[in-house]
Amino acid sequence: MNPFEMVAIIVVAVMIASVLRAKYSHTRRGRDGLGQAEDSAETLRLREEVKDLKERLKVLERITVDKENSLARQIDELRDR
Repeated sequence: MNPFEMVAIIVVAVMIASVLRAKYSHTRRGRDGLGQAEDSAETLRLREEVKDLKERLKVLERITVDKENSLARQIDELRDR
């Protein structure tokens, strides 16, 4: 057997194995109960959680900025006296 033929056969075998692995890992994932519907449900739950956390962060930022402004205002009022 020619060395180039051997390399070609190895490349083809690796390609076939990767295609089969991709195909069977997808079907096995569905059988384990980790199907696409559950993934999308988990994704939606996580998106909602991120949305809630962003809203909380906005509130905290607003409170922090308000406190800084009120503190600066109080300092300015004391200086003006």
